[in-house]
Amino acid sequence: MNNPRFLVPFIVIAFIVIYVLATSTKTIDSGQAGVLYRKFAGGVDTTETFSEGFHIIAPWNTMFIYEVRQQEIFEQMSVLSSNGLDIKLDASLWFQPKYNYLALLHKEKGGNYIERIIMPAVRSATRSVVGRYTPEQIYSSKRDVIQEEIFQETKRIVDDQYLQVNSVLVRDVTLPTTIKEAIERKLRQEQESLEYEFRLEKATKEAERQEIESEGKATANRILSQSLTDKILREKGIMATLKLAESPNAKVVVIGSGDGGLPIILNGN
Repeated sequence: MNNPRFLVPFIVIAFIVIYVLATSTKTIDSGQAGVLYRKFAGGVDTTETFSEGFHIIAPWNTMFIYEVRQQEIFEQMSVLSSNGLDIKLDASLWFQPKYNYLALLHKEKGGNYIERIIMPAVRSATRSVVGRYTPEQIYSSKRDVIQEEIFQETKRIVDDQYLQVNSVLVRDVTLPTTIKEAIERKLRQEQESLEYEFRLEKATKEAERQEIESEGKATANRILSQSLTDKILREKGIMATLKLAESPNAKVVVIGSGDGGLPIILNGN
């Protein structure tokens, strides 16, 4: 056994065993899935998606591992608005492969499906959607609408490509400086106009309120004047005189009578 010639076969056999074991086992981590390529049995096995865990395969076959959890890509794009102005837009896309179609994705699209399908799809969708709006709409009121439309358009493009689009987020929109300043000036002017209209409407309503209040007081005074006859006035005068006469602090002298028969009251204090 000390002769090296006898050790060579054992070394070769041990190497072959180690190689076979190493190439015949595959561990798929969490959040991943596998596609098996059978070298002598028809190529890609489209009947099964291999799940997480430990798998034994023939050493001449190959297991391709894919991330099947939600993934995110960022895109910075330069697109044109409806009036031909250049808009810079930053967006991110959340997506993942369709688990049950992973083998078909591998066979028909390949492992670089992000560069071949996802990125061209989101760029195409963004150009199509942004081209429907003016810079003012993109900058102010329509961002949420645009974001949803880009999502729906991207989803439509990749839906039959064995991929699932979960969401599109428009993170930033950059307009040319002159356009941005013009839009901001216009928005300020619109805000000032709305504020002026509000003040004008408030003043008009206040004037209407005062006019109604004045009319109400005038009507009440007319009714009161019509109800105050000579007899009522004499009665109220007599009652006031009696109250003053009953007061311990008052010194009152009644002399004759006033016009209409009312007493004339002099305060002695």
